[in-house]
Amino acid sequence: MPDILIYTTAICPYCVMAKRLLDKKGVTYKEINVDSAPGLREELMQKTKRRTVPQIYIGDFHVGGFDDLHALEQQKKLDALLTDAS
Repeated sequence: MPDILIYTTAICPYCVMAKRLLDKKGVTYKEINVDSAPGLREELMQKTKRRTVPQIYIGDFHVGGFDDLHALEQQKKLDALLTDAS
């Protein structure tokens, strides 16, 4: 079962939307708020090569941000990624 990891910040509306979509799918995920500790944003940037949040991983697959997650949902591909994660 792949783990789901989402990097967020406290005031990010896209983070809220991403978490709502994952909640709607009934999956559990680990949330890392990059504002909560020094060095977490740098970890995010090194891992993803991106500066923005949310950044979402399903297992080893880097989904990207909310727009990418939503696009997978619209293309009917998200459920297949989440099947083993629920």
